[in-house]
Amino acid sequence: MSPNGKVSPLPNCRPNGTAKHFHYEDKSITLSPYQNPRDFVETAVCHVKDLENGQMREVDMGCGKALLIKDSGEFCAIGHKCPHYGAPLVKGVLSKGRVRCPWHGACFSTATGDIEDFPGLDSLPKFQVRVEKEKVIIRASKQALQSQKRTRLMTKCTALSNYNAGFSNVLIIGAGPAGLVCAETLRQEGYSDRIVMCTTEKNLPYDRPKLSKSLESTSEQLTLRPMEFFQRHDIELLREKEVVAVDIKTKTVTFRDGLQLEYRKLLIATGSKPKLLNCKGKDVENVFYLRTPEDANHIAKLASNKNAVIVGASYVGMEVAAYLAEKAHSVSVIGLEDVPFRKALGEKVGRSIMKMFENNRVKFYMLNEVSELRGHLGKLKEVVLNSGKVLRADVCVIGAGSGPATSFLKHSGIHMDSKGFLTVNKLMQTNVPGVFAGGDIVTFPLSLRNNKKFNVPHWQMAHMHGRIAALNMLDRMVEINTVPYFWTAMFGKSLRYAEETYGQLNRKVGTALPVFSSQQIMIWSEDVVAVASMNYDPIVSKVAEVFGSGKTIRKRDVE
Repeated sequence: MSPNGKVSPLPNCRPNGTAKHFHYEDKSITLSPYQNPRDFVETAVCHVKDLENGQMREVDMGCGKALLIKDSGEFCAIGHKCPHYGAPLVKGVLSKGRVRCPWHGACFSTATGDIEDFPGLDSLPKFQVRVEKEKVIIRASKQALQSQKRTRLMTKCTALSNYNAGFSNVLIIGAGPAGLVCAETLRQEGYSDRIVMCTTEKNLPYDRPKLSKSLESTSEQLTLRPMEFFQRHDIELLREKEVVAVDIKTKTVTFRDGLQLEYRKLLIATGSKPKLLNCKGKDVENVFYLRTPEDANHIAKLASNKNAVIVGASYVGMEVAAYLAEKAHSVSVIGLEDVPFRKALGEKVGRSIMKMFENNRVKFYMLNEVSELRGHLGKLKEVVLNSGKVLRADVCVIGAGSGPATSFLKHSGIHMDSKGFLTVNKLMQTNVPGVFAGGDIVTFPLSLRNNKKFNVPHWQMAHMHGRIAALNMLDRMVEINTVPYFWTAMFGKSLRYAEETYGQLNRKVGTALPVFSSQQIMIWSEDVVAVASMNYDPIVSKVAEVFGSGKTIRKRDVE
């Protein structure tokens, strides 16, 4: 029974295992899933002299392709597509025993195929390679060649008769990338204790960056892991559960419905909450903050051949505007600054992007704010600006910024700064032993900039936070060390961005070519501290590797 007298929704699970107890489910997980020789294909793919050291080649195995790599005089072969969005890794960057994806920066070990940096959850299949008579031969399973991805083996949580429904060895608040990667990493590392992950949402963990890029995608299409995955790996997922308090003395979390759970290790990864519009008529219908797949679907439906207004020229706001441009009768964007993305990319690039939108029928009302939302019969009809301009509107999407969802921790004793961000160390641990935090809600030491603390609200970064937190729950003492990597997509063009120092002031932008063609943008103070590109892959991944190695790119090298 739960503390509030209700039957606990949590299934039986072993409460006292440790990371040293590694239990595989005999039937569903085996170390060699492809035993039948007919399930394999073996092909001579090239001559030994066809590849130089440091080169990669995509090779055809008949029933699929593999990525052949020659590094330090040795050949190896792994899957050829990034499991995240299917990018061709042959166009990526090979460096120090790993391949970095050209699109979004995920990194994979050439020795094992394991994912080492993010985004994404799955690793790559690894294939056998041998050399005979100066020919390079690859042996691979047909299933692996077709799937092009591999989920790492995970341990099980074994049920015991003395199971305590009110206790979880690891409790994860939040089911975004930080929480999900934390849970998966624990199981991958052999952790056999109980893991409970809770979320306020009704949906399974989903690909949130796609919400603003693909408004008509359903929650099922966006789901990262099916329910069967959580059941198979004994990761207990509580949906529509809101945490209202954390007691660090008793190590107890209280939910709004009265349920209480004690924990041994805690990860807080609640993500961000939107900044609410405070104006007359703010409660009128058909005004959205785009928080869920259902919100996205409603926006797309309401905007079809109608008038859409986007409040905020943020990445999310601009992505929504780009998606609706071909579907809505009109799209208007309201922004506080004179051009979008000025702080990140500079005025010149911001104006180029703005021009691209205007060429696609999007109208801008910059240096403006909303003063009133007017409705008729309770539904939105007009948006009034502080300049006096009145815009026809059937649907309005608010993308005017966000803040950390941490108000429930105000009196917990877990340290947070004046803006509500939790401060963590390199291990992703808060000031409270055993309490970790990750994702959009934290400021953490960025090793690339002398461990100064930054808030980096990137999808990729949240994945890494979850992994580091999990490893340090297991006392591995692994410090976070990654390069911030971001991407956006508008009108079929992808803008990628890697930064050595997040939020660096007094930056200058150089080498900016017209946004309609291939371009690279170097951003510097004294040295190059960031790079952005559009249709210029894999420049951002190359620079990210340089940043990650600790090397400096001098301004004179790119001028």
